[in-house]
Amino acid sequence: MMMGYSLFGLVVLAIDIWGIVNVLRSGASTGAKALWVLLIIFLPLVGLILWFLTGPRSARAVA
Repeated sequence: MMMGYSLFGLVVLAIDIWGIVNVLRSGASTGAKALWVLLIIFLPLVGLILWFLTGPRSARAVA
């Protein structure tokens, strides 16, 4: 049972790191980037889901 929680934690950590890298690469302002990164750090699942749904989109996604 403990192995399942550890694996879930590692998956969430990997996805959060990916999300933070995407936030830092985005075209958002520095203040917005800082807020998104803090949100992802303090609320890993919720922050990442919110970033995915409401975060700034890249030019490729719009076209």
